[in-house]
Amino acid sequence: METLQAMLSYRHSFHAGNHADVLKHTVQSLIIESLKEKEKPFLYLDTHAGAGRYKLSSEHAERTGEYLEGIARIWQHDDLPAELEAYIGAVKAYNHSGQLRYYPGSPLIARQLLREQDSLQLTELHPSDFPLLRSEFQKDNRARVERADGYTQLKSKLPPASRRGLILIDPPYEIKTDYQAVVTGINDGYKRFATGTYALWYPVVMRQQIKRMLRELEETGIRRILQIELAVLPDSDRRGMTASGMIVINPPWKLEQQMANVLPWLHKTLVPSGNGSTTLSWVVPE
Repeated sequence: METLQAMLSYRHSFHAGNHADVLKHTVQSLIIESLKEKEKPFLYLDTHAGAGRYKLSSEHAERTGEYLEGIARIWQHDDLPAELEAYIGAVKAYNHSGQLRYYPGSPLIARQLLREQDSLQLTELHPSDFPLLRSEFQKDNRARVERADGYTQLKSKLPPASRRGLILIDPPYEIKTDYQAVVTGINDGYKRFATGTYALWYPVVMRQQIKRMLRELEETGIRRILQIELAVLPDSDRRGMTASGMIVINPPWKLEQQMANVLPWLHKTLVPSGNGSTTLSWVVPE
């Protein structure tokens, strides 16, 4: 019961638009844009989709103000790198007034960037977030929204008929078993759909948890695993997220260079103090 309560207590609305979202959605949008270079349709599968849209003046967002050190620092920048154009274009599409009032989560960024022939499979378990997500997509014929355990989708929904897809895995990590569950889930999905692109978001709260997760990913025998990380503070033993990252399996061939171009700019702009660091490295190469 305690595990379920922890799982259902997390609300992304407290963290929407923070530095972790900026990194995650930059990577997500670059992968989607690469997949669109071929005419053939693809599936976007989001295992922990959240509510979809977050009002930045809400009690949750205002209480933490995390977006002020994230999306608010970059969305109207004059010298925006080309690698951020698709992502920032999606954010602007939900803020027509020119004021930053809403932040689109990963499913809404995908909806904005996907084409007519592509499809979305979205899963959310939280009893408050699921109806909001369903409402966002009720008129989108490309999308299926289900209230279900996201990890089960990696078995039941793969491979897609098109044999092309991006699988975004973004659990809350409020329970320690999530660090193991993501590895098991990716392994299950990969056995069914070895050519898909898997993008796993992770928070750095305790560095040892990430080291263990990476070791377990290596032990699966899966190749082509790229790590992309943005730290806003040095590693610490204190409570709180100091960094976040994306593990991308089967990244598009351009992604490593694109992130090499944009990571220094993101670090400089999001972390003006110069604290923290960036990482771009292969956990497992070809």
